[in-house]
Amino acid sequence: MIKYKNLKLYALLLVTAVSCSKLDEHLNSTLTNTQTANALGSAGVGLLLQGAYLDLGGPFTGQDQVFSLEENSADESLVPTRGGDWDDNGVWRVIHNHTWNADHGQVLSVFNNLNKLNFDATNVLGFSPSAQQAAEAKFLRAVSLYYLLDLYGQYPVRNPGDNLLNAPVVKSGAAAAQFIIDELTAAIPNLPASPALGQAGANAGKALLMKCYLNRGAWINRAAPTFADADMQQVITLGNAIITSGKYSYATNYFSNFDVNNGSSTENMLVYPNSSGVPANNSGPQGRWCMTEHYNQETDYNPNAGWNGFSTISDFYNSFSTSTQATTAVTKFPNVGATTNADTAIDTRLGGRFYAGVTNMSGQRLGFQIGQQFNEAGVALKDRKGAALSFDPSIAATMQETGSNLEVTGIRVVKYAPDFSSGTKYYEGPSGNDIVILRYSDVTLMVAEAYLRAATPNTAAALTIVNALRTARGATALPSIKLVGSGTVQQTLYDPNALLTERGRELYWESVRRTDMVRFGVLGQLYQYKPTDNVKYLVFPIPSQALAANPNLTQNPGY
Repeated sequence: MIKYKNLKLYALLLVTAVSCSKLDEHLNSTLTNTQTANALGSAGVGLLLQGAYLDLGGPFTGQDQVFSLEENSADESLVPTRGGDWDDNGVWRVIHNHTWNADHGQVLSVFNNLNKLNFDATNVLGFSPSAQQAAEAKFLRAVSLYYLLDLYGQYPVRNPGDNLLNAPVVKSGAAAAQFIIDELTAAIPNLPASPALGQAGANAGKALLMKCYLNRGAWINRAAPTFADADMQQVITLGNAIITSGKYSYATNYFSNFDVNNGSSTENMLVYPNSSGVPANNSGPQGRWCMTEHYNQETDYNPNAGWNGFSTISDFYNSFSTSTQATTAVTKFPNVGATTNADTAIDTRLGGRFYAGVTNMSGQRLGFQIGQQFNEAGVALKDRKGAALSFDPSIAATMQETGSNLEVTGIRVVKYAPDFSSGTKYYEGPSGNDIVILRYSDVTLMVAEAYLRAATPNTAAALTIVNALRTARGATALPSIKLVGSGTVQQTLYDPNALLTERGRELYWESVRRTDMVRFGVLGQLYQYKPTDNVKYLVFPIPSQALAANPNLTQNPGY
């Protein structure tokens, strides 16, 4: 893990770089970009670039950021109100049941944080960066523009040197997609082949470019996405270049991609780095486990450490074929002290196994937590009322819990392993888990999808890719593969032989599910705890404050 320099130091060094340079100053004069660039030098531009990298933490770390808009609006996550907890005037519930509006705080916060990255990355380009610095800045800007276009259907963008008194132009639809594609295509040749941890690299650029080609048809028409064969061939070509590069492989343990040592993951292609024990510039990764755990799951180390909120729905959990393994996973808890444990018969991604550094410290099993929970000594835990701490898949239809079991409803998900690397010190403090933004298995599954969507589908190639991944995860091979199921909601969303289902099993809680459901044409399905929908919810509204600030933005239809 690495630690970024404090942003205050970055600002101070910029001032020092300019103040220590000899400039031809006159009364009421201004500095040109060229003068400023010469004063800053390569090191100064590097600090500007570092500031843009710091911006990645804003939209991608907190549980109320991109994660919430991508996961809580889909079928993988929801946040029930538990008595007085997690109500917040219903802001979490309206995301899951698709009743949000243009004044929703999370919709505004994500828009602002992504645009901060957009602005700061663009700013680097105005000060004569080196070819590599410019490529990294363009990549970072492309990350922000990708998510802005995907979530909001449009984005503001400036050219370096534009008059900041003028509102930035706004791009949408096909033009917006092409701009990002062109930016990444130009940047990739100058991105490093072997980047440092947290740095943009050529393969990360290719992975993001794949996402643009794959989603282009959905961005142009979310209600009826189309997929040009030329775009699918680009996805296949780019993906196979990454696969054959020899730089990535499936991890031996799935959850090692998210633990405190995930800086050495063989799968992670782009992360936001964090350091254990070092204060973060943004909210740290501890929220990824605290947001879902019960208050008493870490009592011995950090009383009331869990926040007891985020859960998953039972239909999604059952997409792992849990009817053949759920009972086994629960009744064999806890196997104290073991270093290996076959709690589940298939698919290690479901979790339920002993995980060194976590289970022996807290009793927790990573992945989906269902049924009775235990501490590190194998003692059954209780909730705050003294009842058994046994997570129940059932959640009130209104997502508002009021009964005696309100603390234990909902299957919990712990994908990022809690940081116990320094004993008990950092469990809810600064943690060392890097936040994963791009991962290798997403690349391989995108290639499989492009094979299926090509003008001449190659189903055999897609099935080979999917089954290679399933073999790595300890799951049984699929007999066939298709894009999505059909029939009832459950059959459509969770067909065991559908690629959409496999993407859910592999990439759950990684901030891609809403995008997937739009692209596969199923976000409008009335899945659990979402009683109604409207086509307008295929895209989020432009926040009211943003509309007031930039007259070039236009509100999305229906809001």
